[in-house]
Amino acid sequence: MNEITTTKMKQMKLYGMHNAFKTAIESGKTDHYTLDQFIAMLIDAEWDERHNRRIERSIKNARFHYKSNIENINFDASRNLDRNQVLRLAACDFVEKNQNVLITGSTGVGKSFLGTALGYQACIQGYKVSYYSTSKLFAKLKMAKADGSYLRELAKIERQDVIILDDFGLQALDSQNRITLLEIIEDRHNNGSIIVTSQIPVQGWYDIIGEKTIADAILDRLIHQSHRIELQGESMRKKRGINKE
Repeated sequence: MNEITTTKMKQMKLYGMHNAFKTAIESGKTDHYTLDQFIAMLIDAEWDERHNRRIERSIKNARFHYKSNIENINFDASRNLDRNQVLRLAACDFVEKNQNVLITGSTGVGKSFLGTALGYQACIQGYKVSYYSTSKLFAKLKMAKADGSYLRELAKIERQDVIILDDFGLQALDSQNRITLLEIIEDRHNNGSIIVTSQIPVQGWYDIIGEKTIADAILDRLIHQSHRIELQGESMRKKRGINKE
């Protein structure tokens, strides 16, 4: 009877319940529960299994460049990084409020690590996240304009609760990328959050974007109600001997 039950659980894709039931049977602990406790245990196991699968799927779909997490962030005083601010952001209220996070600092100080850690945290909280290298995203969208898939690609971006634009401003925007960025920002204004990392201080973004009218429109939407983090200190890459921020 138990074998038939476990087989049916697997066929119904109740994998958490199947594993919990099988473990309880094999360990002989079924007598340790009342009926309602046993049912609650099975349901909790299934809920946990599905919750964890959702998180894993969300992280996979985000296509992060590498793994980072809040627990491994270095809050050394020299980095100008406020622990309380980071922990508040890790609660992901900024996502709920459609706010942005702008992280700036010189090469190697940990901008991408911090931005990605917040992205991972958003996945854990159940939000849809996509990570993009900004230069690669613009190149991809240029190709999409050429092959007619541009609007479809923009729609994919718009569906995300959080997008991460990593290494923004490595080169000045041309007219096509400028309009593309404006469309992305407009689509997300009050409808989603953006995490931007950049070596260029925010006041220098006007020059990166170019064309004052468009730059004003982009930065007004991007900076309004944003959280700003200006990292300082020496390169974390040199300290850790790794090739990632």
